Amino acid sequence: MFEYTLSNGVIVSPGKKTYTGNLRIKGDKIVSPDSCEKDKSVRIDLNKKSYVYPSLINTHDHLQGNYRPPVGPKKGEFYLTWLPWDKDLKASKTFQERSKLTREDLYAFSGYKCLFSGVTTVNDHFPHEINKHLLPTLPIRAIQEYCLSHETTSYDLKWGDGIEIEHKRAVKNKWPFITHLCEGFDQEAMDSIDILEKINILDKNCLFVHCIAFNDEDIKKVAKAGASISWCGHSNMFMFNVTAKIRKMIKAGVNVTIGTDSSATGSANLLAEMKYDRELYRKLYGEDLCAKKIFEMVTVNAAKAFWMQDKIGALNEGMLGDVLVLKAKHDDPHENLVNAEMKDIELLILAGKPIYGEMRFLDVFNNAKIKQNDLPRGYTKIKVGNRTVFVLGDPAGLYNEARIKIGFKKKLDYMPFEPDTKITMKDSGKEEV
Repeated sequence: MFEYTLSNGVIVSPGKKTYTGNLRIKGDKIVSPDSCEKDKSVRIDLNKKSYVYPSLINTHDHLQGNYRPPVGPKKGEFYLTWLPWDKDLKASKTFQERSKLTREDLYAFSGYKCLFSGVTTVNDHFPHEINKHLLPTLPIRAIQEYCLSHETTSYDLKWGDGIEIEHKRAVKNKWPFITHLCEGFDQEAMDSIDILEKINILDKNCLFVHCIAFNDEDIKKVAKAGASISWCGHSNMFMFNVTAKIRKMIKAGVNVTIGTDSSATGSANLLAEMKYDRELYRKLYGEDLCAKKIFEMVTVNAAKAFWMQDKIGALNEGMLGDVLVLKAKHDDPHENLVNAEMKDIELLILAGKPIYGEMRFLDVFNNAKIKQNDLPRGYTKIKVGNRTVFVLGDPAGLYNEARIKIGFKKKLDYMPFEPDTKITMKDSGKEEV
């Protein structure tokens, strides 16, 4: 069982005053720093030079679709609904290239898209029959306790067992019911809230994605119901040249979260999405969306939308040890997060288990009785910038194999390294290039 303390870190958690202190992990949970058993204690001194956050949560992605470059409308044009985009995608060079990879490859890349941006929890908006065997194989947590539909229009993709059945199941199990909503401007899309109201599906279980065609009355109804929104600003602007009325949603008290959508239309990852959405807000409204609010959208708000607020999204005792440690480059901890790059991640922890980090954090693996600078089983080394880091799994091997299948040296902007660095897999005991 992992048992260690991150000491002298600047602790940043929603709803609490930032302070310099210790964060104690035992097993998969955060515990009181005073609960330390001295003979078992491993202490990593952050020397007041690192910010410690709850790791990030992405409320909307399609893990099979995370391939680049993006596919969108012709220059100077935009879509009326998502449907013509789907046709353009399937006719694109991106899709032809992507089809050379297996579904397992694409999901593995998506897991690392999350990991390398500090995300440990994501929703893969696909039906369970597509992803149920793949989600447990990822290096991060893709939630499996959710119900869904594709959307509410007559031309939706008919995911799940039907809107009413899926929603009823979500209510019974206290899971989120997740659906695209108002993703377009034909009459059916714009009537989405009315359609849901008629079948009594508008409540706190609902997590609605996109919502670009909401009117003021729709926003009031969603706020009153306690439903959540996943804002995907980059994808919205790329496809439709408009996004959700996000300022009105925030002022109305809607629980707003942030999603990337797939990188076929959206940002490279959640770090990029936070920056894009903030700049978009400034352009739309002539005012700033404060960094603290964005921090809440990707932590505590997102946890609430997933019905997991007692487990993730904050650094409270008894919650899962999902932790992101970032280099301190700004005096303000929230600005530090929103302006962070992939190269600024020093350590990422999922349920107490370090899954990515600088080599100086290898001490947390002491219970595994490994030698200094060696790796525990199932980890590899890669080079990110000028740092050697450890990572769960073999992303370099994945990247190399994908390039062989595709037929050229493909670059994916959410993979922050070149896979020609030597790595060592302890499972095989062999070096691979």
